[in-house]
Amino acid sequence: MSINSTAWPSIHFEEVQWDAPADASASRRQRLRARGPYQAAIVPPIADASPVISTRVLALAEEATIDMVRFDRDLGESAAPFAALLLRSESVASSEIENLTAGAKKIALAQLGDRSSANASLIASNVSAMNAAITLSDDLSLPNILSMHRALLQSSHPQIAGELRKAPVWIGGNSPHTASFVPPRHEGIETALVDLVDFMRRDDLPILTQVAIAHAHFETIHPFADGNGRTGRALVGALLRNKGVTQKVTIPVSSGLLANTASYFEALGAYQQGDPEPIAEMFAESTFAATENGRLLAASINQIQFDIHAALPQKPSDSMRASIRCLVREPALSAESLIEMTGQSSSSAYRNITVLESIGVLKASSHIKGRRIWIAPAVIEALDEFSLRAGKRTRS
Repeated sequence: MSINSTAWPSIHFEEVQWDAPADASASRRQRLRARGPYQAAIVPPIADASPVISTRVLALAEEATIDMVRFDRDLGESAAPFAALLLRSESVASSEIENLTAGAKKIALAQLGDRSSANASLIASNVSAMNAAITLSDDLSLPNILSMHRALLQSSHPQIAGELRKAPVWIGGNSPHTASFVPPRHEGIETALVDLVDFMRRDDLPILTQVAIAHAHFETIHPFADGNGRTGRALVGALLRNKGVTQKVTIPVSSGLLANTASYFEALGAYQQGDPEPIAEMFAESTFAATENGRLLAASINQIQFDIHAALPQKPSDSMRASIRCLVREPALSAESLIEMTGQSSSSAYRNITVLESIGVLKASSHIKGRRIWIAPAVIEALDEFSLRAGKRTRS
């Protein structure tokens, strides 16, 4: 624990009665341990609290913030093709932290309505939640946090999507008695989230430190029955946009966290004990890994676009240029989705798909909802390589 950690309020605990019936499938020993009262966290208010962070970590966080601004700026006018891919990559990495994994092809197909892979469908929903987070970033509010969660779980768990939990939840173990952590009682969730929103709206704190603390506090509150981790990481993207760190793209911070998930969860635990420095440092380090990985993805996509133009049999028309820009953003498409995204005619869309398929840029895939689907193998490969690097990269 850092020397000044006592300056930040830590959680406390209260005894809560447990009235739920015993789990019939549990062993006798488990049923005996799941009896009587348990200890639930009491989350302190933080709206007016100010963290005392070491100058070393503050300097690191400031350097990381500058790196994010530079990353966003350096993409310049070419940001459009990468914005969707980086947001998708952040969603994939955030899901992988929750042990939800799927290849880029399955995720791209799931976004078009393919439901053959449960994990890919959940990750596709996470992309929707990230989109909602960015769209709603101008207004940091409780209703908008609920909207982010609704976008995440509307397809998989509509009965709890966008709804604060109304029952206990716990992390680890078979009951709150054996859990590694029990978040606060549901009765105080709304008050705690309003307090968190007030903290997020402040403009007197170092931005990345504020973002890291807001994320850790959200995870401590654990306001939903499911989807807390993914919603909390979507909130990171919204905060970075709200504070003006990013304007064009989503920084895939989760891809940096993914390189060392054990340290990430340890940092969350330290925060709950009143020490915000580890999570602030973790976010700074993860940012460097994320922007480095993002630059490699951008370079791959630029090369793919160059190679496509070089392989075309003739000078591309405006509709062909629009089609190429579209397929590097959405590596699985139908003629109908291409028409919708580019505004080109049906005859132009099919003609462009035929040309791109003939030079190997597009490859015919399955049918989804009666529509023929094509994929862009090179873009799929670039996204899978991004995910592979995310799980391995560390900053020296």
